[in-house]
Amino acid sequence: MTKSAGSRRHLPSSPFNRQAPASPPPEQFDVGDRVSHDQFGLGRVIGVEGEHAVLIDFSGRQGRILSPFSKLTKL
Repeated sequence: MTKSAGSRRHLPSSPFNRQAPASPPPEQFDVGDRVSHDQFGLGRVIGVEGEHAVLIDFSGRQGRILSPFSKLTKL
């Protein structure tokens, strides 16, 4: 029978020691910012509900986008 190797130690340069990349901070939006959404297109921020949601006017059609704003980019 073979003995268990126990806990393994990795070299400092080992790819197994790398920390998970930190996620970027959520983007902050202000009233009046021009934005682009993957599905709805271009729009303008007309309201901000803290860090939870953003109200956007997409050419006469309003939409409330919830955090995280993965499909929304500031122009």
